[in-house]
Amino acid sequence: MNFINPKTDFAFKKIFGSADSKDILISFLNAILYEAQPVIEDLEIIDPYLAPKIKGVKDTYLDVKAKISGSKTVIIEMQVLNVESFEKRILYNATKAYSVQLKSGENYNLLNPVIALTITDFQMFEHLETVISRFCIKEKNNLVDYLADELEFVFVELPKFDKTLAELETLTDKWIYFMKTARTLRSVPEELGNVPELRKAFTIANEANLDPDELEDLERREIFIQDQRGAITKATRIGIEQGIRQGIEQGIEQGIEQGIEQGIEQGIEQGIKQGNMTLIVRQLERSVGLLSPELKISIAQLSAQQLENLGEALLDFASVSDLTTWLQAHNDRQ
Repeated sequence: MNFINPKTDFAFKKIFGSADSKDILISFLNAILYEAQPVIEDLEIIDPYLAPKIKGVKDTYLDVKAKISGSKTVIIEMQVLNVESFEKRILYNATKAYSVQLKSGENYNLLNPVIALTITDFQMFEHLETVISRFCIKEKNNLVDYLADELEFVFVELPKFDKTLAELETLTDKWIYFMKTARTLRSVPEELGNVPELRKAFTIANEANLDPDELEDLERREIFIQDQRGAITKATRIGIEQGIRQGIEQGIEQGIEQGIEQGIEQGIEQGIKQGNMTLIVRQLERSVGLLSPELKISIAQLSAQQLENLGEALLDFASVSDLTTWLQAHNDRQ
């Protein structure tokens, strides 16, 4: 058997956010949020799209969103690439999920707690050894809680989890092991298969149960992730090489130490931007066809942050007109 990679956004939504996934999501959330205690007995999987209520506010797309016991909302995001400002995006999504609960004129006491659960395929907190980290709002000096239950941030860093199959002890261990290794397995291990919700998750993740359109969509997502990783690696290498050359040249005139430092920094930044732009153009031409020189010039004029936003948006483009509309909207904001 071959299993889809639950770390990709498509597969994650398929496994945890489908109509038949309620029992899977309950087991997973209890394992991650409540140390496998049956705190969540029921939940409602809801539309993960957070529409802005204020003109000009950014749209938000999450992987999975659910209402759980006690009227809490859980927003869940699986992140494979460590992109710029990702930490701020988590904060933005959580506070937005909190604020959009109210309609105009409603009282603040109607606001219910929000938990932002983020699973990453990279290390976010290198100074922490724990796989699961929890953050809430506290007073800076005395660490006294401030509305601790209203906004909670939970992170699962998959690279920190190093238990083998034989070392799995808790339901939490088993779900994290599933997230990290399912793509490499060729059968359902007995240690995981004896949990009904995990066995069902493997069934959904079995490639044999996907239709051709789903398999094609999954392949596009995985290619995109690999291309992004390759572009980041190549851009960093090119940037370092250019930076070293420029730094040495500037260093001859301005001082070796200062010139190399400035050159490396500038070269890395320019190299990463050029690498990202090349990757995005290639992805766009795969999706919507060849781009005109004018469109390529417009893309080249985007800032690094706008290129990142375009990289996320392009997966939803169906034609060149979608790209043109997006570029016009973002040029108007400059």
